[in-house]
Amino acid sequence: MEPIREGASGAAVEDIQERLTSLGYKIDEHELGEKSFGPTTANAVGRFRMDQDIPLGTEVDSATWSALVDAGYKMGDRTLYLRLPNLHGNDVLELQKCLNILGFSCGKPDGCYGVYTEAAVKEFQESQGMLADGMAFPDTFDAIERLHHVWAGKPADGPHPMGGMGFARAAGVLEHTQISLTAEDPISRNVAGRIWNLATATTDKSGLGIVESVDASRPDDDVVIVLGTTDLPEGSKLANLSTEEIESLPLRLRTTVESAHANGVRPPVVRLELPHGLAYDGTFTTSDAQTFAVMLLDAICSAFNL
Repeated sequence: MEPIREGASGAAVEDIQERLTSLGYKIDEHELGEKSFGPTTANAVGRFRMDQDIPLGTEVDSATWSALVDAGYKMGDRTLYLRLPNLHGNDVLELQKCLNILGFSCGKPDGCYGVYTEAAVKEFQESQGMLADGMAFPDTFDAIERLHHVWAGKPADGPHPMGGMGFARAAGVLEHTQISLTAEDPISRNVAGRIWNLATATTDKSGLGIVESVDASRPDDDVVIVLGTTDLPEGSKLANLSTEEIESLPLRLRTTVESAHANGVRPPVVRLELPHGLAYDGTFTTSDAQTFAVMLLDAICSAFNL
């Protein structure tokens, strides 16, 4: 495009001015009324270029125009999905920041909807019991917005692991949180039993109990956790969380429970998916079961360490 600079006027200048003022840059009312590219418009363009790390100047060239368009998007303005070239803009940046805070890591927020962002969106959607297609439609944005109280005002570089729990804090959480734990298969039942043993050894007032199925859970449970070692069945709307990234699991579990509460679902049911391929064929040992149990109990306690 031909650069637009001081002295120009007309519809293109009006568009530039509207975009700049919507972003908080001040332009003289006279210039706005005349749709003229005067000194205050030039000053606003210069400040915008500086804020966007574009080489200093006061004209609107193709790079500045592209940055203006990107900066004008708000999360939810459009459907976001993986494509080449990648979709980019402020809406993607806002989405990445929110997901990072909620425990679904996109990597460093860069405003580009790449493969890591798509993977994080899929994980978030799966945690909400939604179709996990990696395409951010209004239902995905609505689910994120319902968690506004969780992510608003928080640092967004992410991910933000919550760290391990000390004995005293874990005991405090278990004594004030009621959790029903069930499992789908022999290996996950083994792990579930070990989690219960650890919780009981931590405190004799533990609120974590083993149940035969979700239907046998207690109505006043804070959460019902299901352990499984296979992919979530197709069509299932159960909230599902991978345990591969154990450091971010507490945040993801906390996010999923908060989202269920925001939707009026009590108790929330969350499925924790153990790594695939586990089987009683020599690849899964007693030591493995105990290790998983320790890590999962620690993550569960961290998630409820309010």
